[in-house]
Amino acid sequence: MVSKGVVYILVATLAFAFMNTLAKELTTFHSMQIVFFRAFGTFAFVFPYMLYRKVSIIGNNPKWLFLRGLVGVISLSTFFMVLQRIPLGSAISIRYLGPIFGAIFAFYFLKEKVKSLQWLSFAIAFAGVIVLKGFDVRIDFISLALILISAVFVGMVFVLIRYLSDKESYLTIINYFMVISMTVSLFFIGQWRMPVGTEWYPIMSIGVFGLVGQVFMTKAFEMEETSVLAPFKYMELVWALIMGFLFFGETYTWLPFMGILLIILGMIVNVYAKNRKEAV
Repeated sequence: MVSKGVVYILVATLAFAFMNTLAKELTTFHSMQIVFFRAFGTFAFVFPYMLYRKVSIIGNNPKWLFLRGLVGVISLSTFFMVLQRIPLGSAISIRYLGPIFGAIFAFYFLKEKVKSLQWLSFAIAFAGVIVLKGFDVRIDFISLALILISAVFVGMVFVLIRYLSDKESYLTIINYFMVISMTVSLFFIGQWRMPVGTEWYPIMSIGVFGLVGQVFMTKAFEMEETSVLAPFKYMELVWALIMGFLFFGETYTWLPFMGILLIILGMIVNVYAKNRKEAV
């Protein structure tokens, strides 16, 4: 019998995959305009719910909450930029390096131990990136740099959320991210254009899918242990490869695909090493 937590994580990964597909589809829009609508679609639901539940808007650690929001918008905006430049599966694969950078940051700033097996997993994943970049001519160096920046900032997000998780409501953390994302996006409003006709559907849906993904992801981790759910998180890449093929005709020769598999192998080894560490 499949647990509710696993079902929820699968729904969450599918929702995020649709969100990423829509972001790639909207290539005629500035990436920061997409960031705005992604954030607004979540904010429109989360903020009223916070008022209803009387959840603190400001929070107890506004400086750290602001930093989490700023780091998050940098990661999201660079990710959306890259989605418009390279294949969907490649962008998501390389961004999976985020947990590696998160572990490194946690090692230095939170003094968390990193086992030798984890360092090996990092090497495997980075080798996958090298193989993927080396054999997929669609990935230029600017796109690689942008997606690596996104992954580094994802790692920072992980550490900041871990630091804030027992100090703030998850709704307060999410709301800061959305408000800061919308605020930063408005600095680029001169490069936006008004959606016309059916363009409104994907640009409004991107925020809804992002919200669904966040809600189901949060519920999944409330119901099930991280060690059980972590492998299912990689279904997001499976969905991305399927949608990249169906909607954009993206295919891979076997060498770039081996690079993607090495990245996933590195992440799975990292999860296994962390679970072993927690069990000791």
